[in-house]
Amino acid sequence: MENTAESKAGNAMRHVVYDRFGDADVLRVESATIPEPGADEVLFRVSGAGLNPIDWKTRKGLGFVAKQIGDHLPWTPGFDAAGEVIAVGSDVTTLVPGDRVMGMVGFPASGGGYSEYVVARADELAIVPEELDLVTAGALPLAALTAWQALFEVAELEAGQKVLIHAGAGGVGHFAVQFALERGAHVIATASAGNRDFLAAFGVHEVIDYHTTDVVDECYGLDVVLDLVGGEAGKRSLHTLSEHGVLVTIPTVTADEIITAAEALGLRAHGMTVRPDVFHLEEIAELIEDGDVRVHIDETFTLDQVAEAHRLLEGGHVRGKLALDCRTR
Repeated sequence: MENTAESKAGNAMRHVVYDRFGDADVLRVESATIPEPGADEVLFRVSGAGLNPIDWKTRKGLGFVAKQIGDHLPWTPGFDAAGEVIAVGSDVTTLVPGDRVMGMVGFPASGGGYSEYVVARADELAIVPEELDLVTAGALPLAALTAWQALFEVAELEAGQKVLIHAGAGGVGHFAVQFALERGAHVIATASAGNRDFLAAFGVHEVIDYHTTDVVDECYGLDVVLDLVGGEAGKRSLHTLSEHGVLVTIPTVTADEIITAAEALGLRAHGMTVRPDVFHLEEIAELIEDGDVRVHIDETFTLDQVAEAHRLLEGGHVRGKLALDCRTR
């Protein structure tokens, strides 16, 4: 393992843990030993960590991650992190101490992002563009990769196609509208009236206020629907598709019922689970570097404010992303 002097200066760090499922009050900050990277791993000092809906759902014992970690508590949440490389394993040749990196870490069962230091596989980390500060970069990977993989791998969105993106102002949504626009699609997004200008600033062609308007009354013959809401919203959106269109639904809890409803109508619908992919992350970083995509941070919290951050996240209606500033105070 290649170390910097700094990584040897002390071996304690702070991180968030919970030892049982429950409300936000189960989250606490504790001290732990800084981990050492394995042969193909990197240790980095975390500047920023992203908060994602999967975090609060898992904390409450919901979803597939909770099933995997239930017998392995206490557990440190967080699948997004960005920071500065402190040490690299003996087999790592692509990164060196001092590099600014970001990645989707510990997915799905290890987690670990809500921490001052994280170990991650080198092949899951991308270099952070100079234009992006590290706290902001920490909020990017999971949401951006979800949007990218849903649109371009599962839905195979192409230039000139029409796409409806539910919850377009949210974490995944605000990336999805930008990626679709950059690809040359005609983009329609649902959002509250208060987010109309936010989405218009990205160049979204049509914004539908989901409080007052049914998408079925406004949209028809669509090539792609990206459903970030699930449930009835997803099922209703099937009626906006062309006969060759496809709906991709992200919430896993209602995916099966939406897919079944699509089959009954002779239409296509797919669920999906995001995965780490450094090549996709590098493509996204290039778009940020070129100024074609930006990350919107609605609010930033310290590690000690993690319970407050989770309550806001769980309440929904976050514009863009929430981030944890994990830097040592």
